[in-house]
Amino acid sequence: MNAIDLMMEEHQYIKRMLVVVRKACFRVFKGDNINYEDFYSMIAFIRNYADSHHHKKEEVMLFNKMVDEIGETAEKIVKYGMLVEHDFGRLYITSLSDALENLKKGNEESVLDVISNAISYTHLLERHIDKEDKVIYKFAQRELNKETLNNIDEQCSEFESTNTNVKDENIAILEKLEGKYK
Repeated sequence: MNAIDLMMEEHQYIKRMLVVVRKACFRVFKGDNINYEDFYSMIAFIRNYADSHHHKKEEVMLFNKMVDEIGETAEKIVKYGMLVEHDFGRLYITSLSDALENLKKGNEESVLDVISNAISYTHLLERHIDKEDKVIYKFAQRELNKETLNNIDEQCSEFESTNTNVKDENIAILEKLEGKYK
């Protein structure tokens, strides 16, 4: 298993969810009622698949090795770029979740927070994924030694084998939502 290829494949699923989030927000903007169950499913996918599953591999397996082996340049890219953006994504999703709860409690203005946090997340992740696919992963492949890359591949393979249900469950969520938000 090539870990970086797998992470790029996972990006494709995440990007498909970003389309769903945007379409759901557009429906709300046009006057549809918020489908709370769908938004909670989007949040679950983002937290469980994009963050816990995908970002864990990046943060624990790839980025740490980049900092250890490549040094200062990788440290700046990782600490002040990729990890900051991961944290911003988490902030947007927490704020989206809070806005949904406030809306349920009757605060009608919270619909603005639902849309703004969801769309901000999609914009952030679109740019973030583009940077990782076109710059960060290529930098890692070029600068890390083969033994380190093989070690990352093995760690990723082991992680995947112990978390097989995460991908399947979340792809099912994605496909169900894609069917609703074409």
